[in-house]
Amino acid sequence: MTRRVGLSARRIFGVLSAVALLASVSGCGLLGGSEEKPADTAAGSGGVEKAKIKLGLLPILDVASVHIAIKKDYFKQEGLEIEVVPIQGGAAAIPGLISGDLDISFGNWVSFILAESKEGAKGVGGLKLVNDGYQTKPDMFLILAKGDSPVKAPKDLEGKTIAINTFKNIAELTAKATLEANDVDVEKVKFKELPFGDMEAAVQNGSVDAAFMVEPFISRAQRTSGQVSVLDAASGPTDGIPIGGYATTGKFAQENPKTIAAFQRAMAKGQRDAADRPTVEPLLVEYAKVDKETASLVHFGEYPTSLDATRLQRVAELMRTYGLLEKEFDVKPMLVGGSGG
Repeated sequence: MTRRVGLSARRIFGVLSAVALLASVSGCGLLGGSEEKPADTAAGSGGVEKAKIKLGLLPILDVASVHIAIKKDYFKQEGLEIEVVPIQGGAAAIPGLISGDLDISFGNWVSFILAESKEGAKGVGGLKLVNDGYQTKPDMFLILAKGDSPVKAPKDLEGKTIAINTFKNIAELTAKATLEANDVDVEKVKFKELPFGDMEAAVQNGSVDAAFMVEPFISRAQRTSGQVSVLDAASGPTDGIPIGGYATTGKFAQENPKTIAAFQRAMAKGQRDAADRPTVEPLLVEYAKVDKETASLVHFGEYPTSLDATRLQRVAELMRTYGLLEKEFDVKPMLVGGSGG
């Protein structure tokens, strides 16, 4: 499929290219990259404040590093026990963080940044970003349609309904950016909220015309239902965009600094190991409940080993472009440690 880039997309490219260039020359990581502290650091300084962490997760490829860290006892070595709490998306996790039902949660950066810009978590010290999680590569953010659907190209999505997992998140943002880049009037596209696990069936039964899917749901829908790609939402203006990571509240971070540091050390190892496909595939069968063949077909993104404000600022700039932010927003204060480079 040939992608056409309109004038609005070229303007976006200018902004994002400048941000990307800045990231390449000035970015630094808060998690220390490959420089890992010894596993007994937390114990040697008095142990963690809270040993059992309630961690919000979706059953998607993005969080493979957590399951690796659990499997390889990286959390255990840091004095932590992880209780996985299922969530539908980052936006849905934020109330759980605020109420204390979740200590830390995976989520997309758009939801976290949007909530912070609206001071939605002000009563608990705001939202704080703890770990980077996942970054796009081609073919891992796809809008799929039924194999025999008349929807064959992005322009065909005008007047149609697309499923996304939650509103005002990274899916909606990247969908709108890439649709517009392909000369689609996004005002004529309707979005419907559905869990990732329900999207394949919704496309097949016609309750939606297409669905914005991530792995392993993409590979499963293509293999079992013959669904086809209409648009790669990680292309053009969204190529290489940071997707999501792990957040907590300012209150939890302030009261549990050793716990957060221990979590970061364990996650740094998990993120590193997630680059090894043979390590990840069998875990997908376990936690995402996909078969081995589907696991072998999924398209992998990047698992960054550092949390970088300049890279995440790119998301805020795109949100500003598409009206999700009313004014400029600096992500640096959200990062645990307060600086991104």
